[in-house]
Amino acid sequence: MNTIIEPFRIKSVEPIRMTTREERTTFLENAHYNLFALDSENVIIDLLTDSGTSSMSANQWASVMRGDESYAGSPSFDRFHKAVHHLMPFSHIIPTHQGRAAEKILFSIIGGPGKYILNNTHFDTTRANIEFTGAEAIDLVIAEGKIPDSEHPFKGNMDIARLEAFIKEKGPENIPLVMLTVTNNSGGGQPVSMENIKETKYICMKYDIPLFLDACRFAENAYFIKLREPAYANVKVETIVQEMFSYADGCTMSAKKDALVNMGGWLAMNNPVWAEVARNLLILTEGFPTYGGLSGRDLEAIAVGLVEVVDEDYLHYRISSTQYLGRHLTEAGIPIVKPAGGHAIYIDARNMLPHITPLEYPGQSLAVELYLHAGIRACEIGTVMFGLQMDGTEKAAPMDLVRLAIPRRVYTQSHIDYVIEALTEINQNKAKLEGMKIVWQPKQLRHFSARFLPINSVQNQKENFSKAFQAENA
Repeated sequence: MNTIIEPFRIKSVEPIRMTTREERTTFLENAHYNLFALDSENVIIDLLTDSGTSSMSANQWASVMRGDESYAGSPSFDRFHKAVHHLMPFSHIIPTHQGRAAEKILFSIIGGPGKYILNNTHFDTTRANIEFTGAEAIDLVIAEGKIPDSEHPFKGNMDIARLEAFIKEKGPENIPLVMLTVTNNSGGGQPVSMENIKETKYICMKYDIPLFLDACRFAENAYFIKLREPAYANVKVETIVQEMFSYADGCTMSAKKDALVNMGGWLAMNNPVWAEVARNLLILTEGFPTYGGLSGRDLEAIAVGLVEVVDEDYLHYRISSTQYLGRHLTEAGIPIVKPAGGHAIYIDARNMLPHITPLEYPGQSLAVELYLHAGIRACEIGTVMFGLQMDGTEKAAPMDLVRLAIPRRVYTQSHIDYVIEALTEINQNKAKLEGMKIVWQPKQLRHFSARFLPINSVQNQKENFSKAFQAENA
């Protein structure tokens, strides 16, 4: 059978408000053309992120009723700990309210001026938490990972030669940690092979540097290993996951992705010294180590989600439905990052809109048009997100992408068909799209709150101001 069906039945629905183009024009203007500033009730299909947007299962909702809200020593923590440790057998598992809290604690311990944290590609909050300490975040993904139309099966792989060369150049004493982001979100949701995880671990052991995984989408990465590495074709995903983590010394995790919940995360490691400091910071900022800023209900839902996410029927549906979107966009002549990622499709906006220069933000332009045209909210991952440098200057990011992140167990095939139709219509009139200009921005993570205007609007404002000034001084 070729038809993709959802391996679940729907027991509850949430209504969608169908907005008009005229309404969306006003909503965009009020949001200063920043899609993060839109009210979600004014979005028809929300593909901004797959983080915290999953639908929880009947078993997860049932487990919520079992949540024990004791401040310390809750049995809900025990069930959470057992579920995490089964897949990720680290000595110390520390709950946090989400992934970036785990990053904040970890890099507060090991970061600082003169330090370098190496990764295939850091995501936005990871990079910001590293740079906040004064350390530098270095990306070392393989060359194919920066070529959108390359069909390399593991474009998230670490460039092993560059990794070792960088360690030799800067000295292992200045590199407290190497990370692998699985899957590689900023690079198109591309997986990392088991072979590459092993090779990265070998280099880390050679120079006595710990290896951590940014594990947000660990199950999707494991399923890609099963599909694309012949040695794992007949290995259970659960077993692949356990092997992945056997090569790591710790991980940061946002449970809002592959734990299928709306809130939660953890920091895990084998280093007892780091763990003691981490728990003290946790108490200062998140909560007692057996709840870490989470309710017992959250801990229970995570425990069930970790069982459900390695179910291979679910993962087949998840990956196949994402590939369905990617295949139809490609057939419509829309350039995407290939092969299709696990949690999202990434449109190559720089290629699709060659008349808009990178510093005019083609990704933001396309994302704005997608909302205006069809009420679909997506996320720019390009020069807006990564172009601002630590010294305040700006340069073009390696790629300008628009991410269509698909929430887990939320949308059906008809929703995805609507997305395909909308983008096909936009592609037919893409020459009419114009670039964007930032008119205000913060010093870090500017994509969350920056304010934009279409370039023609900025030019019109200047001309109107000039005319008014001339009239007043005539």
